[in-house]
Order: sequence, then structure tokens, then C-alpha cells
Amino acid sequence: MQMSLEVTESPTPADEELIAAQVRAHNRAHTEGVFRTLCVFARADDGTLMGGLTGKTYWDYLDVYFLWVAPEHRGTGLGSKILAAAESEAIQRGCKHAVLNTFSFQAPDFYPKVGYEEVGVLHGYRGIDKLHDRHFLHKLLGD
Repeated sequence: MQMSLEVTESPTPADEELIAAQVRAHNRAHTEGVFRTLCVFARADDGTLMGGLTGKTYWDYLDVYFLWVAPEHRGTGLGSKILAAAESEAIQRGCKHAVLNTFSFQAPDFYPKVGYEEVGVLHGYRGIDKLHDRHFLHKLLGD
């Protein structure tokens, strides 16, 4: 059988989805459908998003994918409130841990202030301006 390898930065949506679907199908044998989306949105009275969080809960873990606060609301405690709301819901779902990662140009100093402990760091991500680090953090939820 002949084969070729294609390296691309613009895959077809169908090809990209096929790969993801096949990995998900394989994973279902081990995950028993326990993955649940968890999002928190902070909205102004007019419905405008002021900040939010996206993630998933599974296997006793809250896995935070993105936490964002609009620039004009940073430093007001909104990020802490959004994260606490996600953690509270995760505990209700039976989670015992929370995990996330952040780059050195994002918010590595924020997370220890709200109880997260760095469990690893990868150095040398080449950014536009300089090298950056990727910080991996964990928090024990509940008692």
C-alpha cells in the first residue's frame, strides 16, 4: 500500500474533525462518558461579557481551559469570583482537584493567590518578543 504524509497549517474541517472523533471514540472505552462542559460567564446588565471561564469536569478533576477577564475589569476580583464559581460547581459534581496551565505572559502570579500550586513548568516557548514559560498548576478542592 502506498502512503503519503501531508503536513499542513490549513486542514480541511472534515479531516480535522475525523481525527478528533476517532480519538474520542477510542477514549470512550476508558472514560465512560464522564466528561462534562463547565462554563461560567460574567455579564454586565446589557448582556456584554465581562469575563468567563471554559473547562470540563471528569475523573474527579476540573480542567480549566480558558479564564478571561476584560481589561477594564482586571484587578477587581472578578477573575477570582469566576474561578470560585467554577470550583464550587466542580465540587458539586464530585471533583476533588482543579488543574490548569498558563503562560508567563498571562497570569502565573494570580493563581497562587487563589490556592493553586505550581506542579511543573516548561521553559523556552519562543514568543514574538522573548522566550516564555508555561506553568502547570493544581488545586485541591474542598476538604
